[in-house]
Amino acid sequence: MKKVVVFGTGGLGQLASVYLSKDSPYEVSAFTAHERYIKDRNLLGLDVVPFENIESSHPPGSHSLFVAVGYVNANTVRAEIYATARRKGYELISYVSSKAIHWGEFDLGDNCFVLEGAVINPFARIGNNVVITPGVLVSHHCSIGDHSFLGPHAVINGYTNIGAYSLVGSNATVTDGITIGARCIISAGSVVNKNTEPDSVWYSEPARKISTNSKELGALVMSPFFRD
Repeated sequence: MKKVVVFGTGGLGQLASVYLSKDSPYEVSAFTAHERYIKDRNLLGLDVVPFENIESSHPPGSHSLFVAVGYVNANTVRAEIYATARRKGYELISYVSSKAIHWGEFDLGDNCFVLEGAVINPFARIGNNVVITPGVLVSHHCSIGDHSFLGPHAVINGYTNIGAYSLVGSNATVTDGITIGARCIISAGSVVNKNTEPDSVWYSEPARKISTNSKELGALVMSPFFRD
């Protein structure tokens, strides 16, 4: 089996280790995190190694990497770690649950995490470093921008474009043909039926804009379970 190291020791990292171990061709050989955040050198029976010198203990020639970090700071933390891992020379794998529903007729970037019950229609495009949680619908001819996070049971209708770094909360709906600007937050349960400008926050049904900048509300939506 191919060996992979999981970046992240929080809830999402622990989830990733189970999914990859049970439902992928990869063997999880260790966890990694920034050294200043490591509290225990063992997690779920595996070593936790500092990311700063991971090349020495788990070199990119023999190990791949999977960055399992949630939407903290509007997805920018996950994006920064992703970029650093690529500079270190690691292959960044993607995981699509065997219990997700699709025909394979879609584009998928690297370091994506697609969980059970997600439905991905043909001709969808999912960028790099995207998290798609259980029950999400990504309809036909959609585009999901890099570093985005789609919360449980979010519905992205056809011909919709989700901008990079965006957060779409649990049970939110984006209607057909809408463009969501980069770095937007769509709060849980909202219905968005018009285009949104970058760096904006939307809530309610139909969704209304909050004047506060999205960068100040990066933890507004979705369960804390996925913020790690």
